Amino acid sequence: MEDHRGGPRMGSYQSKSNRGVSLRLVYMEQSGLSLAVLFPGKGLPRIVHWGDPVADPQALLGTYDALAPQRISGGLDLTAWPSILPTQSEAWTGQRRLCVSRGGVEVFCCFQVESVDLGTAPVLSEDLTAPTLTVRACDRDQGVALTWRCQVLSSGLVRQRADLFNMDAVKDLDVNGLELAFPLPAEATEILTTTGHHLRERSPQRQPLTVGRLERPSLVGRPDFDSSLLMCAGRPGFGFEHDEVYTVHLGWSGNGLLSAERIPSAPALLGGGEILMAGEITLPPAGGHSDQPAYSTPWLYGSRGKGLDQAANRYHAFLRSLHPGLASRPRPVTLNTWEAVYFDQSYDKLAALAEQAARIGVERFVVDDGWFQGRRSDEAGLGDWSIDRQVWPEGPKSLEALAARVHQLGMEFGLWFEPEMISPDSNVFRDHPDWALSPGPSRLPVEGRNQQVMDLTNPDAYAHVFDAMDSLIALMGIDYIKWDHNRYVTEACSPRSGRPAVHAQTEAVYGIMRDLKTRHPGLEIESCASGGARIDLGVLQYADRVWVSDCVDPVERADIQRYTSLLVPPEMMGEHVGDSPSHTTGRATSLGLRAATAFFGHMGVEWNLLAVPQDQLDELGRWIDLYKRWRLMLHTGHVVHGDAPDPAVRLDGVVSADGSQALYRFTQLTSSVNYPPQPLALPGLDPGADYRVRPLDVCCDLDRIGNGQSPLTWWRPQGVVLPGAALGAQGIRPPVIHPAEAVIFEASRS
Repeated sequence: MEDHRGGPRMGSYQSKSNRGVSLRLVYMEQSGLSLAVLFPGKGLPRIVHWGDPVADPQALLGTYDALAPQRISGGLDLTAWPSILPTQSEAWTGQRRLCVSRGGVEVFCCFQVESVDLGTAPVLSEDLTAPTLTVRACDRDQGVALTWRCQVLSSGLVRQRADLFNMDAVKDLDVNGLELAFPLPAEATEILTTTGHHLRERSPQRQPLTVGRLERPSLVGRPDFDSSLLMCAGRPGFGFEHDEVYTVHLGWSGNGLLSAERIPSAPALLGGGEILMAGEITLPPAGGHSDQPAYSTPWLYGSRGKGLDQAANRYHAFLRSLHPGLASRPRPVTLNTWEAVYFDQSYDKLAALAEQAARIGVERFVVDDGWFQGRRSDEAGLGDWSIDRQVWPEGPKSLEALAARVHQLGMEFGLWFEPEMISPDSNVFRDHPDWALSPGPSRLPVEGRNQQVMDLTNPDAYAHVFDAMDSLIALMGIDYIKWDHNRYVTEACSPRSGRPAVHAQTEAVYGIMRDLKTRHPGLEIESCASGGARIDLGVLQYADRVWVSDCVDPVERADIQRYTSLLVPPEMMGEHVGDSPSHTTGRATSLGLRAATAFFGHMGVEWNLLAVPQDQLDELGRWIDLYKRWRLMLHTGHVVHGDAPDPAVRLDGVVSADGSQALYRFTQLTSSVNYPPQPLALPGLDPGADYRVRPLDVCCDLDRIGNGQSPLTWWRPQGVVLPGAALGAQGIRPPVIHPAEAVIFEASRS
């Protein structure tokens, strides 16, 4: 066995079962997580261990005799024990996991393993590698070959993907679906997913995992508001800090699904895959495992841990490894102009707004929708990516001059685009009506927000979009792109091929992002899709930030941000201080709640500062200064959430990587049956250390937001010192505060 000190462990072992079946076991371990894959004979392998490191991996060869099922009455002579890609040839009777056909006729595959390779391979670049198992198998009778790859990443994530090849020398092979999965232990009988809609994304819901199939699909060309960020499984009642939790995520920005499935005769599977329309993927005659055309699935990621927080922090660590620059450069406080001016743009107004923003400490100024040709409302202009000279005349009041003024003020300059969309009322559509995805020559899909989808699989349309963005970035020195996506992608066929095009369209989007960032080093991209619809590890290979939701109402954001953090680390979550009353809900809230809610992510402002009274500007400036003092810790630490039994309160926090300090936010969302609030355990602290717990500077004014009739004795600058073990068990009593208020306090190792 190979043991890399401080790094991964890998090993391969062989033996025979008690009945003489030849066995091979591959073991991979990294960052406190191990995976064992067992090969019985020539059949596809099984994942037989996904959990804590094993002292003697070779002993896992015994899992064949320990886990292989008996033959049962009323069934086939082989009882299902799902492999990495179960098919009916191994007695799988659940939902089809591999769907391939030739000429409209189903192809039933029985794969035999031909080679097994264990080593290290790149994750995204040669600079980042991971232990990798590569299995090549084929069904020579059916002319189908399969390559399966599995990696244990430095974050403790496990990910797998498959490549499918057509070995037939004459006939095409249609790929209609390929779904991978991880096995679940028997005790994982509850499923947690998220649902939602525009302005209320990622709302949690739980249900039992019974015999049958639970499927969460998204068929609108992106992960939808209603699609689940993760699918999580564990013992009933599992929480953020307790019980073993198993999660999967599909790293793909097109159509896809997550699923949990159990049949009576086999362990439950937790998995996912891309949803393919008929005719979307056709493999021409080729030659098996080679450079011939193949279909590659998206990566399916799996994470496990004690509680949701540990599982989530593995995703955070992975994203941080993909974007190391986010930790080395503090996340700039961002002002976005949308709720400040909407479409009412002018040089004078935005220059004044930029000057006000700079005065209170804003570091990035982003001009939102409305700057380009014909864009006076959401009814026209998409695709005409040139500056509207009626709004931005050439000269000292041009958009270029505004960008220069923003840079002169010491801020970065950002600009909004919606590159994937086209307005029927636009010059580009009038000149190129065939550049819109459509189901046929005489009909366009139902419009959304007065727009259609630009066919980026068309090389001319791709070049038009890329060249326009590329030239504008160079012209104005754009530092940041807010990349929006405001329309469902439905009936998505390319007029050029007549075939469904979501898969190719998604790859084209990745291509533009990748090429722009290669062409302009240091350029950052925010992924926005009607707010928070497209958030996944596919787009986050290229995007540096996500816009969590179009709703910045802090009461709504409390859970939207909490459940987005199951995948996305704080420094990549756009969290803005908005106006009151909220533009989307009409709810009035205090500046303290709005700022505290935005504090733990990538903090920004979505507010017309020119209309804000000076006392509130001063208060907002103090919050921004405080954020700047703490953001390095917030953006490198471990995210934690309290498992408070009271549904009226929330406890969220970040603990520094070395455990020396932490910040917690206590939010009283609504009135509670508990009055005063019950003590709350502080998760994530070192149980062997003592901590001083005290209120954070700007949050000490309980006279304004408090509702207690006597002082809270620890709510003072000196705070109170307690053992980490006590804080993690009995906890500390938060102050009595009004509903829709929040306070922040720190814990520092004493």
